[in-house]
Amino acid sequence: MKFLDQAKIYVRSGDGGDGVVAFRREKYIEFGGPDGGDGGRGGNIYFRAVPNLNTLIDFRYTQHFRARKGGNGAGANRTGAGAQDVVIDVPVGTQIFDEDRETLLADMDEEGKTILLCRGGDGGLGNAHYKSSTNRAPRRADKGYPGEERWVWLRLKLLADVGLVGLPNAGKSTFLSVVSRAKPKIADYPFTTLHPQLGVVRQNANEEFVIADIPGLIEGASEGAGLGHRFLGHVERCAVLLHLVDGTDENYLENWKLIRRELEAYDPVLASKPEVLVLNKCDALLPEEVEERRAALEKASGEKVHLMSGVSREGLPELLRLLQDRVNASRAEEWEEEEDDLVEIDDAPDDDYDGENDAAVEYD
Repeated sequence: MKFLDQAKIYVRSGDGGDGVVAFRREKYIEFGGPDGGDGGRGGNIYFRAVPNLNTLIDFRYTQHFRARKGGNGAGANRTGAGAQDVVIDVPVGTQIFDEDRETLLADMDEEGKTILLCRGGDGGLGNAHYKSSTNRAPRRADKGYPGEERWVWLRLKLLADVGLVGLPNAGKSTFLSVVSRAKPKIADYPFTTLHPQLGVVRQNANEEFVIADIPGLIEGASEGAGLGHRFLGHVERCAVLLHLVDGTDENYLENWKLIRRELEAYDPVLASKPEVLVLNKCDALLPEEVEERRAALEKASGEKVHLMSGVSREGLPELLRLLQDRVNASRAEEWEEEEDDLVEIDDAPDDDYDGENDAAVEYD
């Protein structure tokens, strides 16, 4: 399946049905009154986040979504049928922007989340609504109200716990293929990975986390070079960043600094996320070279540098355990925040309560 993380679509809700002019016509009833019914409601446009999608490729072939018009009214005060709503399924993590690509309309960040984007038009009133003591035979009926229409941009941001960042050919795809069942393309040249990939790492029956592998970043990625601004968006929601540095590259220090600069330029919040720094491909280095480069990285970054080899799997179990602990801690913080919010709502005072005016009731 092809990966597409951005699409522009047109949506339009249905117009309301028309009200009608009608009069009661029955035998032995000479002056039947007005009985024109109202028009039905036009169809709404909904967006719904579903878990079984991970790309926006369907919107490349279907770009226009229109709901139907409501049914017209009829005699005998019959209201027209309401039109069926249109529900557009999108992957969890999809953001909906206005046509200017800046105004965020909705963030579909939870499974099952449903939002109403375009409301269908109301039906017009039939002539039965306009009868009065002075106008016994009104011939006025309203047209249905028009629906809403707009162009919107859909942008998918993958939901993952750990985001893999690094320069091209740093070993990210190899790492993903080793720790999960994902099968990314792996080759000994830069830009082998052209689309973001997801992999699930299962530590045991009760612990797992999701890793997002984005294509390698280059200088100027934060400004859009190499589509970097779109790729960086896929790691915005991650709890932890796993920064892989190619230990066999002589410019390993500059490579680490380049990625840090791009993260900071793209979004300071993204750059401030917890980071696990890893010196990769240690199996291709001599022990003294490994220690020398680790010491240099630790001095420059001020953080502990972990050693790993995706090929020989050296240091892999310890790294996965560290990532799982970081993810568990992040989830625990989110749960605590949600519980605090619930407590604040439950403890909120009732504005209608007035203890001084409450009378005691006694029962015999």
